[in-house]
Amino acid sequence: MSSKKLKKEALDYHSKPKPGKIEVIPTKKYTTQRDLSLAYSPGVAEPCLEIANNKKDVYKYTAKGNLVAVISNGTAVLGLGNIGPLASKPVMEGKGLLFKIFADIDVFDIEVDATDVDKFVETVKAIAPTFGGINLEDIKAPEAFEIERRLKEELDIPVMHDDQHGTAIISAAALKNACEIAKKDISKVQIVVSGAGAAAISCTRLYIKLGAKTENVIMLDSKGAIRKDRENLTPEKAEFATSKNVNTLEEAMKDADVFIGLSKGGIVTAAMVKSMAKDPIVFAMANPDPEISYELAVKTRKDIIMATGRSDHPNQVNNVLGFPFIFRGALDVRATAINEEMKMAAVHALADLAKHAVPEQVNIVYDQVNLTFGKDYIIPKPFDPRLIYEIPPAIAKAAMDSGVATEPITDWDKYRDELMERLGTENKVVRLLHDRAKNNPKRVIFAEADHLDVLKAAQIVYDEGIGHPILLGDKETILELKKEIDFTADIPIIDPKRKEEKERRFRFAEKYWKARQRKGIKLLDAQKWMRERNYFAAMMVNEGEADALITGYTRNYSTVVKPLFELIGMAKGVSRIAATNLMLTKRGPIFLADTTININPTAKHLAKISQLTASLAKMFNIKPNIAMLSYANFGASSSENSSKIAEAINYTHRAYPNVNIDGEIQADFALNAEMLKKEFPFSKLVDKKVNVLIFPNLDSANITYKLMKELYGAESIGPIMLGMRKPAHILQLGASVDEMVNMAAVAVIDAQEKAKN
Repeated sequence: MSSKKLKKEALDYHSKPKPGKIEVIPTKKYTTQRDLSLAYSPGVAEPCLEIANNKKDVYKYTAKGNLVAVISNGTAVLGLGNIGPLASKPVMEGKGLLFKIFADIDVFDIEVDATDVDKFVETVKAIAPTFGGINLEDIKAPEAFEIERRLKEELDIPVMHDDQHGTAIISAAALKNACEIAKKDISKVQIVVSGAGAAAISCTRLYIKLGAKTENVIMLDSKGAIRKDRENLTPEKAEFATSKNVNTLEEAMKDADVFIGLSKGGIVTAAMVKSMAKDPIVFAMANPDPEISYELAVKTRKDIIMATGRSDHPNQVNNVLGFPFIFRGALDVRATAINEEMKMAAVHALADLAKHAVPEQVNIVYDQVNLTFGKDYIIPKPFDPRLIYEIPPAIAKAAMDSGVATEPITDWDKYRDELMERLGTENKVVRLLHDRAKNNPKRVIFAEADHLDVLKAAQIVYDEGIGHPILLGDKETILELKKEIDFTADIPIIDPKRKEEKERRFRFAEKYWKARQRKGIKLLDAQKWMRERNYFAAMMVNEGEADALITGYTRNYSTVVKPLFELIGMAKGVSRIAATNLMLTKRGPIFLADTTININPTAKHLAKISQLTASLAKMFNIKPNIAMLSYANFGASSSENSSKIAEAINYTHRAYPNVNIDGEIQADFALNAEMLKKEFPFSKLVDKKVNVLIFPNLDSANITYKLMKELYGAESIGPIMLGMRKPAHILQLGASVDEMVNMAAVAVIDAQEKAKN
């Protein structure tokens, strides 16, 4: 993008449709006079009096506990320098936006017109009672050190200067992993630090705590290497003054293991990088232009491990990986400080997270085929959804262990769930689904593994321990694709058409023929069908050579379902097979049925579909409350369709008395508890949260779930096959990688349940 175009887009972004990036949103009702009398006078007096009697109640009755101040005087803004408090406001608003979207923390940005340390500190102290935490931002050194030190000493809420500690924490996590990949001992690496401002000093201090040695550090400022024989050094620079006979950056870089750039762009040459030790680690973090460009660095040294502050290159050292989650953990235990133990906990948690399998949604966001721990992936990506529930618990625990937490957490599973709910309930449901599968992983056939997305789903299932994949498809294609996505695990690859499968093909064909010889199938037909992967996969499951299968990524549903019906069939005691989609919505998980099998079910079929869906909900540890939908409520229409629903409800109440179901009912009444209770207080669904919707026909169910996906972004897990004798599930044509991973988890849980029975 040209600089002219970027300028226009940036200015339009900040000015339209309304100026700025943040606003205050009320969290309480305010539509009536009664609401306003509670929000303000006279009702507001009551919480005021409670707080006056007990200061801790301020966290109970106000937003203080989730409110952070982002405070700056504009003396060191990004790469812009001392531009003053007014000009710094867009940056501070941006920081507030990041706090909200990444950790659900509210922010007031405060721009202080004070460069004097005493005046600045007194101003912040005076407004501190408003906030649960203070994030200092873009304040120049050396004043930044003194301001933070005094505020930490004089306030009883968390205070952190993010320019110092944010970069330090993220780069320390990256350095820890880079040293591991390069097989370098951090206590022995020779480190060159270009820059001696607040960020550089804080980074180097944290590297020392991580195990680096001060005597192995050479720090440089605009005058060259900071040596012990230089006069008039600040205390912070003196801390890292070297006794080595080094003057220039070029001299310092020779045989160095690590370069840390926190200075200015373009000062490192290719020759300097060539002079470094084997497997050099180069963090060129100047913004917007790094000390050496990524392209030049990787062209110069093939063995380099490179990080920058830019999002368009691998290994972005981005403070957003730290500050939202550090403050989230600190606020949640009402910490009185952010101390060294909490910072180091963040370092280790971030470093560890980079070693775990990456969710597919992260690959999609960053347009990657497959992110895996290595030279090009040493720290997590900012949009990794796991950050919200991995980093804050580590911070909270460190706060508790170090004695600065005033409200300790006792139920860590509940806390993780609460963190997930800050970004939507769907993460919680998926996590529970995956965790349950991991408890007892099963063998899952991926019947179309010679397609990239299917193979990527199988890789995640394997890496996450959700199941043991079995790959079906063209063997050469699968092996090539495995190389492309660096899927090195030695797992079974089966091509039903290959000669080595001839014996198994014929064995399967014999069994298939014997089962269906009176239904028009000849032995030669059976042998031909066993070359087709869905028939072959179904027989593998039937014969106990696999526990479950998923298929349908490339083929029409009707084509795929036929072999599964013929070979696997219905479970004992089941008279009808159906399918449901689990929709992950803002109001929680909702099951929709039947979405793919029964075109126009009878009343008895609807009753059976309801019973099967209720059993599935229980399998997810969800107590089912079922609404059978219609265009009319409780006998308001005598049409054929309404009568069918009424008959289905009566039959269900008789045949399955333990199923909590009611209808016929319109969708809005089913989902709006207040409307239902007011108009139909007799309903079995009153005071219950409806989480299962049974539709009168396939048209309405299928259309509804696809509308929910496309219009409202509801994530769908399904269609989940109900009533099959063995676990076999059919994907929607062109399903996403995440949908396939979730369906594999469903298949594993289905296999677990069928094994119990």
